[in-house]
Amino acid sequence: MKHVKLNPDEWLHYPALARETYYRMTSEGILLAAQAADGRLNAMTIGWGLFGLVWGRPLFQVLVRPSRYTYQCIERTSDYTVCVLPPELTEVATYCGTMSGRDVDKLSEKDLTILPSTHITSGGIAQANIVFECKVVHYNEVQAPAFPVEIVTNYYPDGDWHRIYFGEILGVSVSKEFFDSLP
Repeated sequence: MKHVKLNPDEWLHYPALARETYYRMTSEGILLAAQAADGRLNAMTIGWGLFGLVWGRPLFQVLVRPSRYTYQCIERTSDYTVCVLPPELTEVATYCGTMSGRDVDKLSEKDLTILPSTHITSGGIAQANIVFECKVVHYNEVQAPAFPVEIVTNYYPDGDWHRIYFGEILGVSVSKEFFDSLP
């Protein structure tokens, strides 16, 4: 699958890319991928994230619990990719959200191919319509006193707090087929 490479600011000139990213994230979920210590790429499904401009830099923020295998991977590489799958791969997002990379090689199980990154260690998913290459520039820990009780009760009943990674977008790859279909 061929991809069009965009610089970090250029992708924002295509509003359809932001809409697709947001829609897929909030409906089926998108994949957060980082390289494990054994060299395999691990992908987990995320339904939360923020992208925009912070500190004059294009960022994609993701939330990962320390209990997740992906947390270890990001901590090791200080980078990650965010991969927006096409609708026909919705089942892949479901699978990657229910299996742990500690136990199974998800990419191999789902016949996914690694898209080598240009700017970071962790690769992306070649079958994705959009891949964001992100380098961690900061992180914060989610803390109980900062949230209303209903958020703590609903999302953190066991105290497994997220770490919020601020990933500077260093590159964006868009599948040529998807890119050519943009308005």
